[in-house]
Amino acid sequence: MRSDRIKKGVDRAPHRSLMRATGLDESDIDKPIIGIANSYNEFVPGHIHLDELSKTVKEGIKHGGGTPVEFNTIAVDDGIAMGHEGMFASLPSREVIADSVELEGFAHQFDGIVLVASCDKILPGMLLGAARLKLPTAVVTGGPMKSGCVKGEKVDLSTVFEAVPKVKDGEMDEKELLEIEKNACPGAGSCAGMFTANTMSAVTEAMGLSLPFAGSAPARSTERQNIAHESGKQVVEFIKEDREMRELLSRENFVNGLKVGMSLGGSTNMVLHLLAFANEAGVDFTLEDVGRVGNSTPHLTEMSPAGPYSVGDLHDAGGIPGVVTTLVDQLNTEVPVVEGKTLRQRLDETEVAVDREVLRDLSDPVHPQGSIAVLSGSLAPKGGIVKRTAVDEKMTRHEGPARVFDSEEESVKAIDNGEIGPGDVVVIRYEGPKGGPGMREMLTPTSRISGGELAGKVALITDGRFSGATRGAAIGHVAPEAASGGPLSLVRDGDNILIDIPKGKLDLKVPREELEERRDEADYRDREINTHGRKFLAKYSALVSGADRGAILDSGYCNGGDM
Repeated sequence: MRSDRIKKGVDRAPHRSLMRATGLDESDIDKPIIGIANSYNEFVPGHIHLDELSKTVKEGIKHGGGTPVEFNTIAVDDGIAMGHEGMFASLPSREVIADSVELEGFAHQFDGIVLVASCDKILPGMLLGAARLKLPTAVVTGGPMKSGCVKGEKVDLSTVFEAVPKVKDGEMDEKELLEIEKNACPGAGSCAGMFTANTMSAVTEAMGLSLPFAGSAPARSTERQNIAHESGKQVVEFIKEDREMRELLSRENFVNGLKVGMSLGGSTNMVLHLLAFANEAGVDFTLEDVGRVGNSTPHLTEMSPAGPYSVGDLHDAGGIPGVVTTLVDQLNTEVPVVEGKTLRQRLDETEVAVDREVLRDLSDPVHPQGSIAVLSGSLAPKGGIVKRTAVDEKMTRHEGPARVFDSEEESVKAIDNGEIGPGDVVVIRYEGPKGGPGMREMLTPTSRISGGELAGKVALITDGRFSGATRGAAIGHVAPEAASGGPLSLVRDGDNILIDIPKGKLDLKVPREELEERRDEADYRDREINTHGRKFLAKYSALVSGADRGAILDSGYCNGGDM
């Protein structure tokens, strides 16, 4: 066992003495030592119950014959960080989480690890760290929040964001907004729609890294507790069988996960995190692969924010096993899963009753293609992405004049002041991984548009990113970003921009000669990146890659050593 390095022999008496101080006895120390990475947090709804789940994981580990030892990571809530300088910390926190998981496991020589996490960046960050460790690993996600209800209608966090412009436009009074605010998020769990947290939970299950129904079972449910207990037991079996996480991280597992995410109408952030995860796993998986998978995978269910169904509805309709069963002919079912079986064996042993009203059959998809489209062209030579399943049909092809803003705040002010008109293309630049720094989510301006009179009439393009709650003609992750001299830095007010989602095109309709003249005058080289006095943001900006590579920290270090 790896942990023998910290507990065997005369030289390790001091180490064992410290372990005894934590309450472990000789029998505990002699067993496989399994780290539990827990992002429990009292300020984040998706995490407030993870202490309960972790206790159950511990019981499962003990039942399986291992010794659990828990440690914690940070957790940033995007909804609370949204719309102010705190959002600069959101995506960079993924790297802090990845580093903390890697360093804790490396320093203490764990034999295996269980990731107990929820929400955007936190689960992906843990996955990145675990990929570096290459230990036997099981994932226990926190599960979805219940939907709220106002006047007999389902509501969730996106409802609150989109209600704000209605109040500003006089369509709703503040009393109605308060009622939505009080009821939209009724308790523990990830926000109820197919936003980034639930997208990544679904993808993780589809990749075989977590047990069946882990991607959809309600946050506080007996079913999720059972999943937590079995996951603890399973990681001990993983160790006994001398298996490692790397066997679950093949290209085929990544493609399976992405196909399921695409079929569910998953978040654009899924792309960013899967590209980064594949990089840490040493898997050849690129933005071009994302485009191909998206174009060949049907969209099977209308999930919030682009439809009426919540993750709870999906769970009742068959959960991720139901999705996998539906897509089975398009997936590689011979890949291994965390139980030590193949995906095919998992399906054969999992009882699933699929509700075709919620989860459609391949013969009757919501859309013939998956949620994410990759666009490229003169405005995005290295690509950009859009959640096409959440775009109004009449905006899938659009050409209009650019309205250019150098920050999210400037764009929101213009929208609120009525300075944006139908047909405009709002361009928000210098919000990319390097230029932000941190690639903020643009949920505030997209909600102002989709929740107001401009809904279905205005497009938005940015080198930043979007919340999973975003809907509308919102194109993000444009690369190269403006701060790196991408064409986005050359756009001027009034320039015509062509968006053609069906053809995968994003073009700036300005002659090449004129763009070269503008490039000679461009100020991006002299533009000082505001790191808000935060040392980590300065380091992040200096090291981060483009969104087309997953916004990884490209520092030139080796990609994960063997323990």
